[in-house]
Order: sequence, then structure tokens, then C-alpha cells
Amino acid sequence: MNKEFDIVIIGGGLAGLSLSIQCAEAGYSTLLFEKENYPFHKVCGEYISNESLPFLEQLGVPLSTWGLPSITDLHISAPNGTGYQFTLPLGGFGVSRYKLDQYLYKIALSKGVTVLTNTKVQDIHFTQNHFEITSDKGSYQSNIAAGSFGKKSNLDVHLSRPFAKARPNALNNFIGVKYHIRYPHPSNQVALHNFDNGYCGIEEIENGECCLCYLTTADNLKKSGNSIPAMEENILQKNPLLKHIFTNAEFIHTKPLTITQISFQKKSQIENHILCVGDAAGMITPLCGNGMSIALHGSKIAFQNIDYYFKHGQNRAALETAYEKQWQKQFANRIFVGRTIQRLFGNARITNLFLQIMHFLPRLSKKLIRATHGHAF
Repeated sequence: MNKEFDIVIIGGGLAGLSLSIQCAEAGYSTLLFEKENYPFHKVCGEYISNESLPFLEQLGVPLSTWGLPSITDLHISAPNGTGYQFTLPLGGFGVSRYKLDQYLYKIALSKGVTVLTNTKVQDIHFTQNHFEITSDKGSYQSNIAAGSFGKKSNLDVHLSRPFAKARPNALNNFIGVKYHIRYPHPSNQVALHNFDNGYCGIEEIENGECCLCYLTTADNLKKSGNSIPAMEENILQKNPLLKHIFTNAEFIHTKPLTITQISFQKKSQIENHILCVGDAAGMITPLCGNGMSIALHGSKIAFQNIDYYFKHGQNRAALETAYEKQWQKQFANRIFVGRTIQRLFGNARITNLFLQIMHFLPRLSKKLIRATHGHAF
């Protein structure tokens, strides 16, 4: 097997897979590392804004043939169960990461991407204007390296990224929990149900199933004796709408997927000359429902800069500066607005007041929703 590549991508989620496809289509030798074996489930809200639809179809994903639910409405409930309805200006659709990532993986292989699954990257060094990558399946070299590590990674710690070393605080000590369920949820609606220090999203995906995914603080789990079922019963289900879901839904998998130590702290887009993409570059809060779109769009921005670097003999410093500026221009405000909105959720009194204001000032609600969404790319 070849040990030298134009581009190495570490992490095979949405950002990593879509970046690899674009690079391979442009004729660059591309190696992608993924620590899991496809297909696999991931903790994710599994709602995608329609801003990403043209891009996914350009990559070769036949979304129009999948019969996915078209989502036009947003329903938000306060912790006491009082509900408010809003319209999503762009709309979106639900699809599982299990299905979408698997399809992108197959496209990547068909385009000539070398994909090493079930492979962990142990180290990455930049020296003499190239990268040296050490994995449990050997060592490799590349001209360009992209990090699609996801929400958290051992490489974040290895690279001494500040957010990975920070002590627990209000922005970095969250846990995510996801189920797939069968439940009669309206197919045109994504719902966000608030509870004490957290919120739970639900929308229909493929095959009549629903994704049920919630974010809460590690303190909530600790107060529940580190028991997820106890936390769901004693904290989440104080919202009567969540109680109805957890009581009446058919849970397809016996155990949920979980992830801990989720951080919404500021992240850098360049780390030791590595181009960070997806959640590794920065995370919008899940209640804004746009993490998947940002990952996909970010991969396009990264590819455009990588392509320019190779075709025009650009120096590395100019590549890194251009990528960081373009990423910030496209996403920094969306992430800031999302983080600001998140601070208004969690406390029952403040959440109720904010939702009432949103309900009685529809122009404000539309403006805030638009501020967390982009345009087709």
C-alpha cells in the first residue's frame, strides 16, 4: 500500500467523508482514517437543514429517492410542557447517520479514496513541510492534513488544544444521549422539549423511525446517581411531553448511545498546520439543529482552499489564513448566536419567558432562526 498521499483526513464523519470525496474527485491521492467500521450509529440529532441538500446531491447522495420526511415546522416546549410552534424558513429533513455516513463511505471508495477503518491515529507531526501520521496500522506521510476528530478526541489532548485541557465549566461539561424509537411524531416537525438544564430533540428519519436525542449537563447525571434511566425518569420526564414519549415509544435499541465531556468552547480552525473541519473546528449548539450542515459546508470551504493551494502553488501560511478567515466569516456568527440562545434554555423561568417572547414577536423568532442557518452552498 502507498505510504505517501497528497491529503490525509483523520476522522470519517460527515466532514471527513465529504472532504475526501471532493479531494479524490479533483485527482488528489487521499487517505481517510476512521476508528470505527461502517456502518455505525453516532450521537447526533440527525436533522439537516435544506441548505445542505444541493451539496449532498452533488456528492452523489440520491436523497430524492430515499423518501425522507420533509420538515417545515419547529415545535418547542417549555419544561412545564407548554408548547410553541414556529416555521422553519429553509426547512430540512431527517436522516440517520447510520444510513448517510455509510452511503458517503461507499461514494468515497468508488472515487478512489483509501479508507482505513477500525484504525486509530496515535500521533501526527508536522516536520519539513509535510505531515507524518502514525496509526495502529502503520505510518504515512502527506502534504496536507485535515482533522475531522468529531466532538472530542484523544488527538485534541495530544495536540494540547486549550478546550481539551480546560477544567469543567458551563460550556464544556455536557453529555449527549441518543435513541432510535418508533413513535407517532408528526413527520413535518422537529421538536425540542426543554427540561431542567437540558433539552431533547425528536424528529422522524427514514423507515418511519424517529431520532430522540438529548443534551444535558454532567451534573444532572451525577445527581441521578450516574444512572441514565433515573435521570430520564426524575428530570427529563418532569416535562409531560417527554414523559409521554418515554412511556409510549418503542425503543429500537436496548441501550442508548452516549458521549460525555461535550464542549462548546471556542476552537481553532488550524492546529499545528492541521485544517480542522466539522465539530473539530467549532460546534453550534444542538438546539439550533445545524451541526451537520456546518460540517458539510465546512468541508467544501476546506476543499476549495486545498485545491487552490495545489493548483496555484500557494504557500502553506496563505492556505491556513484563507481557510480560517473563510470559516469564521461563514460560521462564527451562527455559533455565537446559538451559544447565546442556549444560555436562555435550561432554567424553567427564563425558558418560559423567552419562548413567550418568541411566540408573541414572530419577526424576532424568524430573525433568530435565520441567524443560526445559512444558505445553499
